[in-house]
Amino acid sequence: MITLKSPREIKLMRSAGKIVGDLLKVLGELIKPGITTLELDKFAEDFILSRNAKPAFKGYVSAFKKGYPATLCTSVNESVVHEIPSSRVLRNGDIVSVDVGSLYNGYYGDTAYTFPVGEIDAHTQKLVKVTQEALYEGINQARVGNRLSDIGNAVQVCAEKDGFSVVREFTGHGIGAQLHEEPTILNFGPPHRGPRLEAGMTLAIEPMIAVGTWRVRILTDGWTAVTRDGKLCAHFEHTIAITDSNPQILTLPSQ
Repeated sequence: MITLKSPREIKLMRSAGKIVGDLLKVLGELIKPGITTLELDKFAEDFILSRNAKPAFKGYVSAFKKGYPATLCTSVNESVVHEIPSSRVLRNGDIVSVDVGSLYNGYYGDTAYTFPVGEIDAHTQKLVKVTQEALYEGINQARVGNRLSDIGNAVQVCAEKDGFSVVREFTGHGIGAQLHEEPTILNFGPPHRGPRLEAGMTLAIEPMIAVGTWRVRILTDGWTAVTRDGKLCAHFEHTIAITDSNPQILTLPSQ
């Protein structure tokens, strides 16, 4: 069942969203060649706790996996999502997708951003740019009267027109008092299908776009998903609220 949120609930979600939005802004300044993803994770946990919030991912248990052990997912290069922070050193030319959530006053915010590490080549820049554009194309379809699949279709059209592929094993999701709620939001497929979008829906839209195949495999840690062909993948995400006018992004940093 899709739960519609009240203005009060959306306000609380915006508070949670600003925490992770502010965090990504600061992490963008820290991400440089030589830093480890574990160092980023420690900073992120301290940052979220300092805002009287809780890291949403730490200890998270899915239907098939034990509790996630970290605050961030720090997915480097061919990693698609859910790479666990470690002593891995970021190097010039890498990209790292940082996915993070917070729980604040009973409500969640969830966001992701793909950062360049030092200087990246032109094709990698294009991948990152197109993935972010695909996110915003999807968000633009999150309007009253549209159907759920209009979001994923917009993502797919944006990615594929530039020759990239949409990862299909992972999806966006509803969000609110739970980190993952209904509906599941595919990042591909035909338009004009699924439930009608209504004011009060809150969604985490998160395209993952790959250079080569969209197929993935899971590493032995049980969490990290990588592209099967070892080619690069980027990931962007915002939590949004559907309103009677334009969609509202709830995970922007403070002004």
